[in-house]
Amino acid sequence: MEAKKKSQANEKKEEERAALLEIWKYAFAFQPLAVLKCAIELQISETVERHGGSIALPDLSTALRCSPSALHRIMRYLIHHGFFQQTPTIPHQESSLCYTQTPLSRLLSKDGMAPFILLQSSPAELVSWHGLSRRVSANGVDSAARGGDAWERAAADPDHNKLINDAMASHARFAMSAIIDQHPEVFQGITSLVDVGGGDGTALRTLVKACPWVRGVNYDRPQVVSVAPLCHGVDQVGGDMFEMVPKGDAVFLMWVLHNWSDEECIRILRNCMGVIPKNKGKVIIVEAVVKEGEGEDEFSKIHLALDMVMIAHMEKGKERTFKEWEYLLNEAGFTKYTVKDSWNIVSVIEAYP
Repeated sequence: MEAKKKSQANEKKEEERAALLEIWKYAFAFQPLAVLKCAIELQISETVERHGGSIALPDLSTALRCSPSALHRIMRYLIHHGFFQQTPTIPHQESSLCYTQTPLSRLLSKDGMAPFILLQSSPAELVSWHGLSRRVSANGVDSAARGGDAWERAAADPDHNKLINDAMASHARFAMSAIIDQHPEVFQGITSLVDVGGGDGTALRTLVKACPWVRGVNYDRPQVVSVAPLCHGVDQVGGDMFEMVPKGDAVFLMWVLHNWSDEECIRILRNCMGVIPKNKGKVIIVEAVVKEGEGEDEFSKIHLALDMVMIAHMEKGKERTFKEWEYLLNEAGFTKYTVKDSWNIVSVIEAYP
């Protein structure tokens, strides 16, 4: 009996130790984002790449005009988290350390995930996180009282609006490339595709380059498409998706519906269904599909994090489970739909009239 009590006491101590270790991770959970922002602003990844993919600490310090000591500590942190590798050219001499790129560090470039990280670490975004409890408890309180949403902040601040546009373009490149690579059949037989809420047209530019038989219409607010880059095979059309949607063989919605309430999503989906051919048309929805319980996978934590983003930054939006997507599609009048996962954080929902 005494041995059993001792064993239980030791087990409890081990659980408490593990809990304490875990809570310290959360206490400093803001640090990875802050350090990554620092690395991006210093352009460490681009500098290493310009030097042939490998650079010694003194040379990196000189190129970045940084304190060698502080830079060494930043790099040590990044290396510990999988960003960059360290190779000593002369054993036991710190000054000879060379830093080389990794697949993770290359994502810190402007052509990688840097724009998305800069958005998430911007003061305007962080303010919303500080007010998360207020937003959760503000049932029935208007948007202004809750601190507004992402669109209101973007409208009031052109610099922040650019951060949002750059971040969305960053995500669009990766998501569209993943879909084309893993599910090319999604775009087979489509000659005209309308991208609703397509932003600066990055998704369509990526698509028409890979699938030249597709002609696209980038459809967004007039002030958005008026400054979108021109691209052969892509027409820029301004309008309001709540009022009308241009006609096409298929309509494409990527990271749009999660911004809106169920009622608004149903309205958008009905508008989309009304402009596609009844016999062969489809609406392609690219969004996260939250999986719960035994259905959870490697992306589940990211999906739940995205849902917290929606609470913090949007007035009405949320990430949805399959059942919630099924409800929207049924209410909008679709008779058939399929869901395909990708190696990105989003899934592809194909909905048919």
